[in-house]
Amino acid sequence: MSPADRLRRLRRLRRPAIRRRVRAAVAEELLGTPRSLAVVCAFTAFMFAVGLGYYAPTADEVPVALWPLYADSAVAVALGGGVLASVVATVRRGGDVTADAPTSRGLAYLHTLAFVWLVQFGLWPLVSLNLAFGEYVAAPDAWIYYWGVIGTHLLFVGLALLFPAFGRTTRGALATALGLGVVNAVVDYWVGYHPPLLYEPGLGLAAATLAIAVGAVALASRSFRRLGEGSD
Repeated sequence: MSPADRLRRLRRLRRPAIRRRVRAAVAEELLGTPRSLAVVCAFTAFMFAVGLGYYAPTADEVPVALWPLYADSAVAVALGGGVLASVVATVRRGGDVTADAPTSRGLAYLHTLAFVWLVQFGLWPLVSLNLAFGEYVAAPDAWIYYWGVIGTHLLFVGLALLFPAFGRTTRGALATALGLGVVNAVVDYWVGYHPPLLYEPGLGLAAATLAIAVGAVALASRSFRRLGEGSD
């Protein structure tokens, strides 16, 4: 295949219908059988356990009511696990995960919040760790605290991008996700309950976090079909 042909194929991905077909094919491959879904669920559970282990040593310094906003990465993975759990019955009975997965207003909120939280906190380390790049790569456990964190968090984004293949959203769900993103930034950078870092974050990280939150909601709005819409 010539470079020109490859470029033409890439340009086809600009079409929403083409992107939906590609996403559906990937979602069917990764989530469409009990075995493949079980593997994804197991890895999601592993990421959740790692996230809990990261936040647990400092959790007693944070009011219990704020734990869901403080342990944001672990909560994002838990929400993603909830989305995966919602399609288990469909997959076990042999249904098409992209066509037969259940939909409801409650699930639309779950799909949207999980997507936004996973994208937001999947991308957040790219900013937060690179603002102190020298400190992280010079740390004794840099392979975990820099490369490991960034690599695993980018998998959050990959998981989230599967959800629009079968999920739905609503204006209320999008507004709720945006509101929670703003509240999270206030709790992290104004109240001071931000995730453990090797430096004290400032206005730059706060602004970047808000920008990522807004971008994640905008991506959700573009990626999900609205509740009640049919499939192509």
